[in-house]
Amino acid sequence: MKKNIISVLMAFAILTTLTVSCSDDFIDRPVPYSIDADNYFNSEQEYYNALVAAYDILQSSYVNVLLGEIASDNTAAGGESANDVIGFQQVDEMIHTPVNANVKNVWDWMFAGVNRASFILEFKDKTDFQGKAQMIAEARFLKAYYEFELVKWFGGIPLNGDKRFTLGDEKKIPRASVAESYAAIENELLLAIPDLNTTAPQLGRVTKGAAQALLGKVYLYQNKFQESAQVLENLIEVTGGYSLVQDYNTIFEAAGENGVESVFEIQYTDIEGAGFGCLQCSEGNVAVGFNGPRNYSGPLYSSGYSFNVPTQEAADAYETGDLRKNVAILDIEAWAAQTGATYGIGYKHTGFYNRKYIPRTRSAGAAGDLNLTNPNNYRAIRYADVLLMAAEALNRGGINDTKARFYLNEVRRRAFGDTNHDINGTGSTLTSFIWAERRTELLGEGHRFFDLVRTGRAPIEIEGFTANKNEVFPLPIEEIQFSAGNWQQNPGY
Repeated sequence: MKKNIISVLMAFAILTTLTVSCSDDFIDRPVPYSIDADNYFNSEQEYYNALVAAYDILQSSYVNVLLGEIASDNTAAGGESANDVIGFQQVDEMIHTPVNANVKNVWDWMFAGVNRASFILEFKDKTDFQGKAQMIAEARFLKAYYEFELVKWFGGIPLNGDKRFTLGDEKKIPRASVAESYAAIENELLLAIPDLNTTAPQLGRVTKGAAQALLGKVYLYQNKFQESAQVLENLIEVTGGYSLVQDYNTIFEAAGENGVESVFEIQYTDIEGAGFGCLQCSEGNVAVGFNGPRNYSGPLYSSGYSFNVPTQEAADAYETGDLRKNVAILDIEAWAAQTGATYGIGYKHTGFYNRKYIPRTRSAGAAGDLNLTNPNNYRAIRYADVLLMAAEALNRGGINDTKARFYLNEVRRRAFGDTNHDINGTGSTLTSFIWAERRTELLGEGHRFFDLVRTGRAPIEIEGFTANKNEVFPLPIEEIQFSAGNWQQNPGY
């Protein structure tokens, strides 16, 4: 939902130990009004308000994007010093433990999203109205999206069907296996797709194409290449409606938001802000300020906290003539020499910044902490990603290398502006080209760590990575304690 939708205020009292609160003493206060089935879901507007609340948690996934890069070989944690956001530093060094506030954020906020979506699904049959099927399908997509994030990060998760988690469930409901968790996600998406429109009812809401793309990705993560290729090819050739933006540079600017390449995009605004005491309260993209150059003064960009800095290796991954390099990576030293801009040197300074998601000069009406409330939307699923996923599924499944090359070369022709850089390989050689293309096309967008893990390359590419341990992250220590032995910690932690 676009910026006027995401700022709707919700008052849900979602009863769960897994939800998010901004202060510890919140739980000690009496609840003056509890929203539940007896006094809610009586009208279309109430279902709509609940759906807004389920969308709202998407904004908290900024930390998933940050850490998805920091955990990989694409970027270093950065920041002011080795003690600046310890959780980021630990993930960067692959020394994170079950006591990590930032990893806990991923668990807490994604489960809050699962619960908000499940609240709608639990009472999906209470009131009928025109357009309800679309709303329920959107709730199913959102639940699948949050659960997919959880499985990527933590492995098997507790499942509760269409019902919310309530106090005590952590002691009774076991963690499902990874296969069972993926099966539940697939089911949500397969139920959602028939009832979703190809055109969103409002800008930023879920479409049929978004659900198909996510389903294809879920299949790919399980090496279900036939299924992945089928659903992604259907999206490309039948559902349609998407295309590559001719100028790669425009994708990540404000004017490029929700464009023809955007399959699913998380909406942010700079109208309502938050502070460090409650980062998830921000309607702005917190990751953008974290990515920004420290103490920056100069044209086009704004200052930030110098986290998530691209490595020299990531910069060197681009071939000569690749137009994407200067869009993905800001060479701050070259920029300063060109423009007279000044900046501070942060921890693990590489001279590079994640240009796709660093702060641009703010509007006059911007509110809140300028480093925490940036309006840059996150392009969660782009059409280029869909093409590369389809290429990989077709190639690795031994289905059709010719078509795999066609999809790959669509992306490369945009990147180089010609056909001289087309790939002609087959088999495992083509696979390597596709994987290399995913890195350069999607650098800075939070996918790299999980691409390395799912393809078995993480122990080779990520310094400090321990095989059979670091493929997933540890459950927060609090969850293990609260479950009273019902949930076992991930191996190695």
